[in-house]
Amino acid sequence: MPRQSAGICLALIVMVFALYFQVGNHAFLNYDDNVYVTANPNVAGGITGESIIWAFTSFDASNWHPLTWLSHMVDVELFGMDPRGHHLTSVAIHALSTVLLFLLLLRITGSRWHSSCVAVFFAIHPLHVESVAWVAERKDVLSAFFWFLTLLLYASYTVQQKRVFYLLALASFALGLMAKPMLVTLPVVMLLLDYWPLGRCRTGGADGEGRSFRVLVREKVPFFACALASSILTVFAQRSEGAIKSLGAVPFPLRLENSLVSYGAYLGNIIWPDDLAILYPIPSSYPLWQVIGSLFVLLFVSVATVRARHRFPYLAVGWLWFLVTLVPVIGLLQVGVQSMADRYTYIPSIGLFIMAVWGIPELLAGFTYRMAILTLLAGAVIGAKTAVTWQQLGYWRDNFSLYEQTLKVTDDNYVIHNNLGIAHADAWNLDAAIGEFRKALRINPNYAEAHYNLGIALAMKGELDMAIREFREALRIHPGDAKANYNLGVALEQKRQLLGSGK
Repeated sequence: MPRQSAGICLALIVMVFALYFQVGNHAFLNYDDNVYVTANPNVAGGITGESIIWAFTSFDASNWHPLTWLSHMVDVELFGMDPRGHHLTSVAIHALSTVLLFLLLLRITGSRWHSSCVAVFFAIHPLHVESVAWVAERKDVLSAFFWFLTLLLYASYTVQQKRVFYLLALASFALGLMAKPMLVTLPVVMLLLDYWPLGRCRTGGADGEGRSFRVLVREKVPFFACALASSILTVFAQRSEGAIKSLGAVPFPLRLENSLVSYGAYLGNIIWPDDLAILYPIPSSYPLWQVIGSLFVLLFVSVATVRARHRFPYLAVGWLWFLVTLVPVIGLLQVGVQSMADRYTYIPSIGLFIMAVWGIPELLAGFTYRMAILTLLAGAVIGAKTAVTWQQLGYWRDNFSLYEQTLKVTDDNYVIHNNLGIAHADAWNLDAAIGEFRKALRINPNYAEAHYNLGIALAMKGELDMAIREFREALRIHPGDAKANYNLGVALEQKRQLLGSGK
């Protein structure tokens, strides 16, 4: 590796750690960190024969991602339940992914300046805080690492035509899918890169040479096969855990509206990140102007970039990268209660970075002070994004700061009210906890978990009659809930004992 490129790689690593090092002082969250680490007995025991088998056979957390489970187990082996090590491991993986992204773009474009600029934007963008600072999102940074490694190996294969690089790329892709199934769109991105900058497509090369599209697709059949297998496993896992919402719960017209509006929102947040939250609830409907406006923007940019593909191929490739990689999480197959999520932009945002970094210099071609303008513009963007990311990272230090900030910038967020209530209950702030649970239930009266948690808080406070009523309401909504049944029985027994004692 040339000395200058090695220096850029080192600078990228230093930049990531300097920006993200504060997460070493952050706590675990009660939102999914308990599912993935702190309250998961299979992970909390570290690496054992049984835990390895469990990782490869489990559909816990509504996914099949054994590599993610194994990474959490390794952290437990190394750091126990000290959150510092778990957080900094994710930072380290993010730093390595940033380096791989730089090396990938440098390899396929030959442009050191453009490649380093895209890598910096990836390293510091505020939307990526959720992926890096949330222990439960280890799957995001881990799968992205294999995304970039796969493409780097694929680029080596296209240059050297050595079968070993193809096989290594396929193996890396399989590992990435075992970290997070969102990588299913990677074969399509490989085809995009065949067009630009690799110029392997017959219509993509400047001299008209190259392979036919059919040949390039056939070359990637093993990758598409792996993606299909991962997709089937994922749908099966999510159905088995009840994570996929029915059309009755979220009607298809609302899903379609949400998908269009989310595309527009992702585009806006990548350009101007503001009012970021850990959970954006899906509303009951969207204003017509938002749906039509988002559809217009998507169609306009799509048509414009495709029409300009011969002169500015990076615009079409970057835009399609953004659109295609969001498809698995855009909401047509609704999983969970969120309308969108910052973490979903971790890989898709790169497409827009490519458009900006290659497109803006072209736009300023012919300007007298072009380099000075580009330098000032890049510096301003990097400075602004870094400041927002630093501020955003501060919100993730614990449950209270994160949830209170989320409630400031979102409406009707009953899940976050519930989680904030749990945090207050764990700190024995029972009145505050009860207040949060009741806020959650005012928004969604049929939220069984909030009824259950309210019952627990009331029982802790000694208000057994009210606690019994909440446990029964939770069981009305979710009959057979083991925890609610058990705690209802405990509360009834306590009440019987109190009555028997004459109190």
